[in-house]
Amino acid sequence: MMENWRRAWKRALSRYDLYLMLLLPVAWYVVFQYGPMYGVQIAFRDYIPVKGITGSDWVGFDNFDRFFSSYYFGRLLWNTVSISLLSLLIAFPIPILLALLVTEIRSQRFKKLLQNITYMPHFISVVVIVGMLQLFLDPKSGFVNLILNAFGFESVPFMESEGWFKTILVGSNIWQNMGWASIIYIAALSGINPHLYEAAMVDGASRLRRLWHISLPGITPIMIIMLILDVGAFMNVGFEKILLMQNDLNRGASDVIQTFIYNNGILQGDFSYSAAVGLFNSAINFTLLVLINGYARRKAETSLW
Repeated sequence: MMENWRRAWKRALSRYDLYLMLLLPVAWYVVFQYGPMYGVQIAFRDYIPVKGITGSDWVGFDNFDRFFSSYYFGRLLWNTVSISLLSLLIAFPIPILLALLVTEIRSQRFKKLLQNITYMPHFISVVVIVGMLQLFLDPKSGFVNLILNAFGFESVPFMESEGWFKTILVGSNIWQNMGWASIIYIAALSGINPHLYEAAMVDGASRLRRLWHISLPGITPIMIIMLILDVGAFMNVGFEKILLMQNDLNRGASDVIQTFIYNNGILQGDFSYSAAVGLFNSAINFTLLVLINGYARRKAETSLW
């Protein structure tokens, strides 16, 4: 054992410059990611800031029982899960399709134009995006309702409707992020050996068959890794945007776990209760990440660890 430690120490000294470069990100993770985990025990206490964390009374799982037995638990869980499922089923494949489309375009000018058009929304502030939605979907002056009125339909209060909230949220997220998310797939496609395409063309394979048998298998490992990451953040549904879009009329569809944590923890100061809800949310993400990573490792031999 001591001999192994000596060898490891000698290797570290021989490449000390690399370890020095690693020191800063490791310190960042320790201070800002692992250090705050000490405060997780707030979820199991009746936390009073004056008494501090350790001075507050230990209440065990009372905060969790309060949340699970509350009348809004089912609504919060359903809204969070349904938005995440819609995003996963609809938004996840679109960057892949966009990347395949971009790589198949022969005109370099049109390809660059398409990439610039799809990339730009990613750099628009969430506040601006929500402001644009409110202007475009306004029942009186929004151009969407003006078009509906021109065809004889009545105006629709999209932003005040529970039925339209999730569609607008997921649809605007796709428009904003599909170009940026496609970059990694475009990079993966560019790394596929071009001789494979040439051989397929010689064999008479159509463009669709080349996409199906060469392009998609070539980026499958990247697709699996991105799917694992998305599933690992399944319960994180974009708190900032939902909070900006939320109002009293659409709250039945827009009230999710993260907005509930904000309203109870920040606005009302119920720290222990909101910490318990946040820990429950994180526990689901962690469980899903472990499960999907293990399944991908067994079935596809591709995983994060």
